[in-house]
Amino acid sequence: MWEDILQSFTPVSLLGIVVILLFVSSVFSRREKRKEPPGPRPLPLLGNLLQLDLKKIHNCLFELSKQYGSVFTVHLGPQKVVVLAGYRTVKEALLNTAEAFGDRDITPLFYEINKGHGILFCNGETWKEMRRCALTTLRDFGMGKKLSEEKIIEECQYLIEEFQKHEGKAFNNSQVVNYAASNIISGIVFGSRFDYKDPVFQGLVHRNNEIILLTGSTAIQVYNVFPWLGPWLKTWQVVKKLIGICEEDMKRLIQSLKETVSPETCRGFVDVFLTRKQNLEESGVMDSQYYDDNLLHSAENLFGAGTDTTGHTLRWSLLLMAKYPDIQDQVQEELNTVIGSRQVRVEDRRNLPYTDAVVHEIQRLASIVPLSVPHKTTRDVTFQGYFIKQGTVVIPLLSSVLHDESEWESPNTFNPSHFLDKEGKFRKRDAFMPFSAGRRACVGEGLARMELFLFFTSLLQHFRFTPPPGISEDELDLTPAVGFILGPSPHELCAISRE
Repeated sequence: MWEDILQSFTPVSLLGIVVILLFVSSVFSRREKRKEPPGPRPLPLLGNLLQLDLKKIHNCLFELSKQYGSVFTVHLGPQKVVVLAGYRTVKEALLNTAEAFGDRDITPLFYEINKGHGILFCNGETWKEMRRCALTTLRDFGMGKKLSEEKIIEECQYLIEEFQKHEGKAFNNSQVVNYAASNIISGIVFGSRFDYKDPVFQGLVHRNNEIILLTGSTAIQVYNVFPWLGPWLKTWQVVKKLIGICEEDMKRLIQSLKETVSPETCRGFVDVFLTRKQNLEESGVMDSQYYDDNLLHSAENLFGAGTDTTGHTLRWSLLLMAKYPDIQDQVQEELNTVIGSRQVRVEDRRNLPYTDAVVHEIQRLASIVPLSVPHKTTRDVTFQGYFIKQGTVVIPLLSSVLHDESEWESPNTFNPSHFLDKEGKFRKRDAFMPFSAGRRACVGEGLARMELFLFFTSLLQHFRFTPPPGISEDELDLTPAVGFILGPSPHELCAISRE
């Protein structure tokens, strides 16, 4: 029978069949060698969505890493996502294999916010040039400069005055803390601070906070997986409206600066951008990255990231001081002994090891950006023995780094000793990675570190933070609110004057 079948083919067709068989064999052989990261079995269309709690997805992914290892795959709907868990794995990817994991995954929501422009949610030359411009501006107007220290100290006084108005009675500090944090980045982006009662400023801060909060909601995560559902998702319609209003407010602020810009007196990022744009146009360069959409979305990125991350961390710091009064006592005792009644300066940090350790431990435990901002592979890469295809979405699970049991002595408890040696001196920890790492690390890390230290110490010098009357320290809830950035759940505290 086989002889009859073979005789029915011409020599050319037989050769073709042999070639096809060899090709198929080589494909399967390559697949054998290209071992992909393991993971739970996905369902058609839905992937692993039914196995994940989208309100606590970082916790679910952390638990899956214990089952499948530090490099594993989950399917968010039809999309394959590789998750990196634990300090050593995340470090190897973001630092040692930085180029391969260096692109940003731009989800449907992130595209709607930035449309491929700006700093945070773009790739290629746009990202490179806008990041360079932002870093230059932050260094010139902010990070590591005496000028920025003075601006933060000035803002501390405004914040202290707001706290004093409550005369030790319980209040929700979220709004005013966000205003204070926002004014620091506003000074660098726009060249001036805002009054806390300015309605435009209040609107920008509030809407930005709402967008970031809703970005972590189940509805928006479903939208990112199935964007065609957008018209039927009420939350998506709300977010889209908020984005539009924010853009219009930002355009008006930028326009007012355009009308008064002067190359001789650059006030902040917007002025730097506009001056570079003008210089390039005068030189005949018309296709640079310095165009209006990049200015709008870069300013939005800096304002948004600089407001919520610092604001949420400050709120965690005050809540944790009220939750752990013994630690608050030790911070205030060190401040009394080393500083006394004068204003704390950045240079004092080296003489305040316990306070510095507490600030770091707040950031570690809070882990406010647990999923980082998703990355995407720039090329095919073999990583820790697994093949990851070009264009694959990658989540560096920062919460797994900051709570890595092999790196931290008591990863799930608030323990400032994580950052102290046996002599009580401050010690750096390699696994302290709240700002991410590598090419996509937070551009404002240096400024944020300065802000957190100065705001925290200034507030602790002036106030003792306690739960509201009738509530014990044990009853203070440390469950984070659902959001893309994890802030504390709504709560009230008393700020009792120490003067």
